Amino acid sequence: MLINCVAYRDGKKLAEPPVQEIDRYVGQQDTFVWVALKDAKLAELEEMQEEFALHDLAVEDAQYGHQRPKIEEYGDQLFAVMHLLEMGYDGELNRGEVDVFVGRDFVLSVRSGSKSDFLGVRRRAEAEPELLKLGSGFVFYALMDAVVDRYFPIMNALEDELEKLEEQIFATGPGGQRRAGEARETIQRLYALKRKAGMVKHAVAPLMEAVGRLYGGRIPRPCMGLSEYYRDVYDHLNRLNVSVDTMRETIATAIQVNFSMVAIEESEVNKRLAAWAGIFAIATAFAGIWGMNFDGMPELHWKYGYPVALCLMAGVCGFLFWRFKKSGWL
Repeated sequence: MLINCVAYRDGKKLAEPPVQEIDRYVGQQDTFVWVALKDAKLAELEEMQEEFALHDLAVEDAQYGHQRPKIEEYGDQLFAVMHLLEMGYDGELNRGEVDVFVGRDFVLSVRSGSKSDFLGVRRRAEAEPELLKLGSGFVFYALMDAVVDRYFPIMNALEDELEKLEEQIFATGPGGQRRAGEARETIQRLYALKRKAGMVKHAVAPLMEAVGRLYGGRIPRPCMGLSEYYRDVYDHLNRLNVSVDTMRETIATAIQVNFSMVAIEESEVNKRLAAWAGIFAIATAFAGIWGMNFDGMPELHWKYGYPVALCLMAGVCGFLFWRFKKSGWL
């Protein structure tokens, strides 16, 4: 679906031509055309291919989607794939894609699987005619910068979620224990967070590697004169990449800590069970001995034998309870 098609000259809007008249503006001096498509059909891509002489392989990648973030050169043209990440109301991370074709006198963006638009990018570019005068390379930077900037709120949300989970690991109930099933729930949420961090990693790391080739050394023709802008995007991606790596390491540590806390809690329960078992074992031993009823057991015929036996059993059990309590087993 066509979102908009605008021709610019010297940084100012020239016209909004229909697709059939794009060729009237392509090739004119200091003029370029910026076309935006959403969930483009094959027929629309073929029409754009005819208007801008797009490479078959690039069009094929845009048609099928699900590509790894990348920037490829096809002669004097660039083809870029970037992932669009969106945080849903349910906390799930959704992934879309934007494919950008860049030539000397055109920019074509094809957005798919995402509700986010780039109308704000167009308004920003049109509000800065001195920069828009730099041509299609600046529009490519503006689109890439908008995609990368949308990663930061997602990272902030993931970091906040991780902090809450870290607090939950050490949180205990009134009895000093976590409720049943809470440890399992925490691990499940940590693994879900790790999967989201992986999605951000897969969007950031390959794109950072690709953007690194747009400044310094041999620069593709559409990007000439814009090295400092692409270096700024690279710096943002590098910050995101470091943050994602740190988060993934922290999540792995949190998972291990959670397992350790579960083991400690189980050890505490086992100690309590062992202490109570020891106490009742003493009472059982005494009762077993006096329950044998041998004739040679004088205390069985003693008038005070029964109360003394009960007092002895209670005293020994009480002493063991005090010792276990003092040592922290109860």
